[in-house]
Amino acid sequence: MTGPTRRLLHLHIPSIVPYATGARLQESLVARFLAAKRDSTLPTPPPHVITAEFSPAYTCGRREIGTVSAEQQDYLRADGRAEFVEAMRGGQTTFHGPGQLVAYPIIDLRAHRLTPRDYVCALEKSLIAACARYGIKAMTTENTGVWTTPDDKIAAVGVHMRRNITSHGIGLNVNTDLWWFDRIVACGLEGKRTTSFSREGVQGKTVREVGQVFVEELGKRLGIEEVQAGDSLELTEPRP
Repeated sequence: MTGPTRRLLHLHIPSIVPYATGARLQESLVARFLAAKRDSTLPTPPPHVITAEFSPAYTCGRREIGTVSAEQQDYLRADGRAEFVEAMRGGQTTFHGPGQLVAYPIIDLRAHRLTPRDYVCALEKSLIAACARYGIKAMTTENTGVWTTPDDKIAAVGVHMRRNITSHGIGLNVNTDLWWFDRIVACGLEGKRTTSFSREGVQGKTVREVGQVFVEELGKRLGIEEVQAGDSLELTEPRP
């Protein structure tokens, strides 16, 4: 590949933040990509991946927007301990919280000659490879996401695309408190369980560390030669 696709910018938000903080950063980057598509005089941004760890939040996918009752939303908020957010990603209701790696790639699929299905496969393969680097054998099944057994899900995948620009992405459980998932039918899959690095016997790993590994693996599958750390602070800190 040529030009800006030879490097991948990795923006890691360095502390646990509200879901809205990651959403603002993501929206800012997507807007830059879309602006460059509208105006050829603007520079095309390099591909980015945001990694973050959120304070507790339940999010529903775009097909569920407007369908979650007020009573269910109150239940999910767990007496103020969690947020409820309607998101534009694919998939159904899931949980984000401390101990979970959230990664949002913002890339132009056309620049990488990827179809939407190719892209989802790249996310899944990158998750499987990242798990393997910690000795966890993971797989895909007929259901979405990445699993350690046909009944134990370690990572969720939910994406959004606009004019071939990707947003949203994956949630990989590192040392997440899995109690939060017990309160929902995660991703609408009855009878399935949620697992994590900790439950699989891999202890002491940080979200930041696992995030770096995931971004490296994704870069390989995008054909990108260099992963470069970027600074997310100027985009996440509130403006005066």
